Amino acid sequence: MKREEALVLLKNHVKTDRVFRHSLAVEAAVMAYAEKFGQDKNYWGLLGLLHDIDFEKYPEEHPNHAPAILEAAGFDKRFIESVLSHCPESNISRDSKERQCLYAVDEMASFIIAIALMRPTKLEGLNAKSVKKKMKDKAFAKAVNRDKLISSAEELEVDFVDHINTIVNGLIAHEAKLQAEGYSLLD
Repeated sequence: MKREEALVLLKNHVKTDRVFRHSLAVEAAVMAYAEKFGQDKNYWGLLGLLHDIDFEKYPEEHPNHAPAILEAAGFDKRFIESVLSHCPESNISRDSKERQCLYAVDEMASFIIAIALMRPTKLEGLNAKSVKKKMKDKAFAKAVNRDKLISSAEELEVDFVDHINTIVNGLIAHEAKLQAEGYSLLD
């Protein structure tokens, strides 16, 4: 499936800006990792874009409805299981870099965007030191599990500072493309 088709599919199932922008942020982050690991950026990008496709309609049952949606759209078992793997409740093993990556960037990408939205320069100049400092502020983004942010990077076998920088750089690179399409991670 082409990205344009995936965006249409996503928009058919996601109506809120919050979930839509989160999907775009995760897309950006996994694409940065695909490039880093020499993998298919388009495939990994689709994983990120569609990973929460059922979340808005079925928040209490997420990701249980994703397989039917994705299968109807023509995605194969590998893709569907990779999407499911970002939720530990699915009991799908994160036995590949693509699965480990999706899990590792899911919350971190949104955490970084939340930080950027509070800064006058947004993502520009945002670094790992600033992100780690915000992680210590328990009142900021209270729902984010800080231990998971760290342990998921360890599972991916990347240095935590490098993990943050990879995601920040991926978000910056993707933001320019998104703006050309009429979207933004930061509005």
